[in-house]
Amino acid sequence: MELNADFSKPVIIHSDELEWQPSPMKGVDRRMLDRIGGEVARATTIVRYAPGSHFSAHTHTGGEEFIVLGGVFQDEHGDFPAGTYVRNPPTSSHTPGSEPGCVIFVKLWQFDMEDRTQFRKNMAEELGAPVNGVATTILHEDARERVTYSHLGPGTTFEMEESAGIELLVIDGELDAEGETLRRGSWLRLPEGSHLNAKATGEGAKIWIKSGHLPYAKAPAV
Repeated sequence: MELNADFSKPVIIHSDELEWQPSPMKGVDRRMLDRIGGEVARATTIVRYAPGSHFSAHTHTGGEEFIVLGGVFQDEHGDFPAGTYVRNPPTSSHTPGSEPGCVIFVKLWQFDMEDRTQFRKNMAEELGAPVNGVATTILHEDARERVTYSHLGPGTTFEMEESAGIELLVIDGELDAEGETLRRGSWLRLPEGSHLNAKATGEGAKIWIKSGHLPYAKAPAV
């Protein structure tokens, strides 16, 4: 399966307009944003766990990173409430589920295969003091990518240029970018050589950004 797999083109998806699609596990549904592959795939997805649902135990051959958007995600490593950012590198494993139910934004098979750093962070607790209306924290950075979380005050302009691609998820609030109003759950991907020029509207916006990673986008090695 290939979905939004041409990384030379910009993509904007308002995820709340997508229908939930069932996964192979009962009670776990998903909204696919981009994908290369079948059930084993390089994928970016919003996943919903119904209350009391669980996924089978598995090893992350290609790594997994996710943000808890709502509810509480759970596995044998702990309970992860909304606002938690988690990186589970290649060779890590767990048995995920959620007794109260949850929604997560998850990316699979997008790690350096030698990465073994596993961690979780409360994104809001990592934020620094605002500068020109923007409070930002670096969640993760290595030779091939940079992952940040930012709060933008109302009317704040946000710009960045990245020769190796930009990906943005609106966690909350609203943001004008690329001629559209992005809202909670909106996802934007800009190709290599792009310049992002955005402005927070309404009461401001909370955004997650990954940059520098698109040259490494490819199908999983299975």
